[in-house]
Amino acid sequence: MSEDEYAAQKKAQQLAGEDGGFPEQEQTPPGLTTDMDPLPDHGEQTWVGRGRLDGLKALVTGGDSGIGRAVAIAFAREGADVAINYLPEETSDAEDTRQWIEKAGRKAVLLPGDLREESQARGVVDQAAKELGGLDILVNNAGFQWARREGGLQGLKSEEMDRVFKTNLYALFWVSQQALSYLKEGSSIINVSSIQAYDPSENLIDYASTKAAINNFTVNLASELGEKGIRVNAVAPGPIWTPLQPATKAGEGMPAFGGDTPLGRAGQPSELAGAFVFLASPAEASYVSGTVIGVTGGKPVF
Repeated sequence: MSEDEYAAQKKAQQLAGEDGGFPEQEQTPPGLTTDMDPLPDHGEQTWVGRGRLDGLKALVTGGDSGIGRAVAIAFAREGADVAINYLPEETSDAEDTRQWIEKAGRKAVLLPGDLREESQARGVVDQAAKELGGLDILVNNAGFQWARREGGLQGLKSEEMDRVFKTNLYALFWVSQQALSYLKEGSSIINVSSIQAYDPSENLIDYASTKAAINNFTVNLASELGEKGIRVNAVAPGPIWTPLQPATKAGEGMPAFGGDTPLGRAGQPSELAGAFVFLASPAEASYVSGTVIGVTGGKPVF
């Protein structure tokens, strides 16, 4: 482990509080990085590229903040040009991510749009391929959850479920369908699952259901696209410190967030980037398809 990588590991451990979590705080969805306390670590100061994605072109949905930003930064430092999709109200976060991509010497393409609308979901893919000059990697990272709910299943409103399912599943199908017009042999699709697919929380029944479906989607699509030489995998994060947490959970849950993992703390977005780089690399993961890699702080994903 290099000094930079060791420093990143130590920083992630130090950011979490005594109980593994963070100060009480709330945001309005979808949430912004700049309003978080402490600020997440996306690898801005620590990720060291080794040319593993040289010359490749990637689209990362939800790439403005959190896991998406960490992936975009890592991809750029590994040599890829990166397009990121985000909601219009997340523009300030997206501009910050653009700067980090460009500091790595790579092309950054910003694509605002609400993927719950089919035309926008498909249009984002077309625009990314046009401005990048092709597409080699698709990261389906955009997602939404809503944990501020009482009454169990009976308290689940149709409009809440609709937002979760359209963001997490409909968009995944539309974006992936459209991307197949551009992906070729050696390309990679990486979906974002969750520990919730294996260990669901009662107040996230809709979100957890979508993540379990994403696992099935990943295995099915990997089987379909194998003959074309396109690999399909997923990463299942555990509790990760992103804007989604203070924006969609009650503030009193933050101090203990992540404290129930075997490692005793929440993870940082930077700690997931390596899994995405590995799966995207046509050299390192050439025989890896149809699998889910857990980055969960020790919680099992089987």
